[in-house]
Amino acid sequence: MLRAFRNISRLVRAGRVLARHDALFPVELRGEMPAMLLFLLGVAKIRLPWEQSVPETDGAEPASRLASALEQLGPSYIKLGQFLATRPDIIGAELATDLTRLQDKLPPFPMSEAQAIIEEEFARHVDEIFSSLSEPVAAASIAQVHKARTHPDETHAEGRDVAVKVLRPDVEASFARDLDSFFWIAETVDRVYPPARRLRPIETVQTLADSVKLEMDFRLEAAAMSEMAENVAKDKGFRVPAVDWERTSRRVLTLEWVDGIPASDVPALIAAGHDMKKLATQAIQSFLTHALRDGFFHADMHQGNLFVDADGTLVAVDFGIMGRLDAGQRRLMAEILYGFVQRDYRRVAELHFMAGYVPHTKSVDAFAQALRAVGEPVFGRPARDVSMGRLLAQLFQVTEQFDMRTRPELILLQKTMVVIEGVARNFDADHNIWDSAEPILKSWMIDRLAPETRLEEAAAGARELGRLVSNLPELLDRAERTARLFAESIDEEGIRLHPASTEALVRAQNRRGPGGPLVWAIVGAAAAVLLLRLF
Repeated sequence: MLRAFRNISRLVRAGRVLARHDALFPVELRGEMPAMLLFLLGVAKIRLPWEQSVPETDGAEPASRLASALEQLGPSYIKLGQFLATRPDIIGAELATDLTRLQDKLPPFPMSEAQAIIEEEFARHVDEIFSSLSEPVAAASIAQVHKARTHPDETHAEGRDVAVKVLRPDVEASFARDLDSFFWIAETVDRVYPPARRLRPIETVQTLADSVKLEMDFRLEAAAMSEMAENVAKDKGFRVPAVDWERTSRRVLTLEWVDGIPASDVPALIAAGHDMKKLATQAIQSFLTHALRDGFFHADMHQGNLFVDADGTLVAVDFGIMGRLDAGQRRLMAEILYGFVQRDYRRVAELHFMAGYVPHTKSVDAFAQALRAVGEPVFGRPARDVSMGRLLAQLFQVTEQFDMRTRPELILLQKTMVVIEGVARNFDADHNIWDSAEPILKSWMIDRLAPETRLEEAAAGARELGRLVSNLPELLDRAERTARLFAESIDEEGIRLHPASTEALVRAQNRRGPGGPLVWAIVGAAAAVLLLRLF
């Protein structure tokens, strides 16, 4: 009860902020709302003396109004807004697409607090760690970034420029409070509205919670950067900044300073002479290479986290959210995408059924037909004429029609595919994601079907079989002991059953009638006993 009261009070406050930004209900639908609801909405919008004013919202887009409200509510809600952008099945395709542009910007916290955190983490004065430390150059929901310079050493006679990322004070406690509210909402919706269970609201909030937990330990982000740097070391067109491990801890991350043009600054990129069509292709193909080849990809690769250096290489930053795919998921992803590229909708449908994404009670042919209705209008049309919002809306209508449950493990993949296409379109409005994707998908498929790859997979299977065989004596010994114990429970008159068990069996059989499943169960049990006696 106390938890419910606490969360309801927090949600009332959040609702009032949303209402005052005209983000609680669409302004466009106000004419259709009941009078009582309009009255309550008007009350919620009244500003109390101690509350800050909000900007005018007339003519503003829904995503802009929502973004402003989320920024006022604080870091947890900004992160929620970013995360909701990955769930068009919940908030609608158009709003989800718009929210991918949500600016993760907040006022910076004081320089004195940043210095105190750095000194606490390393137990040294900040001047001993850096020769200079600038005011914040960027402030986000979880941390802010400073430009600094290291002291001269044997490798760098004049020191070197680095980026220092510092965790916001008390952000862990703030997220813990708000996540509890999000969980309470998800649990309530799951309990009182069964149709929403297909969307797995509790698992979705858990995915957000897990992501935030990883983001707030910069040692894990540094490890992700290090792993991806190894993966892409020989790649062209994409790189990862180097981590300064000596100056990295749980709440402070230090990495190489990136001298590049932000991917969001298209005029500057054009003025610098960069090939925008090439950059668009690099963005798509880099993501697919990381996801398929490595099974490890940057899951927050929007324009704000990408820079373009002088030679046209994409440089990624902010590795707090990463995605992983196991071998089976990678194979399935490649085959589904390649099936769409080849317009083989029957194969795509079969793959969904094989993976268990669609219940087997549904028709494969009907699902293939629905996929064709989504895919065919896209092919052959200029990219600028294709509305990703409408396309996503159709896709999620299909998932609802065929009772497809949300796959939490694929949420980050789905989100990143939408975001990275937006990046490519930002570079080149006419970019076609399928044209860029096809060479990578085809190459990966050919590689997986190559004889040497099959031999490697066979060798891996043989190793697993070898481990199983090595455990076979123990398994047989356990089976023998189990058989002996079972045999000891049998006397000359047969299996001894507790009287209550016998009565339950009789009642069950009477309900089913003669020749029912119970008869066959008893026959099977008798056969098993006979085999055990023979051994």
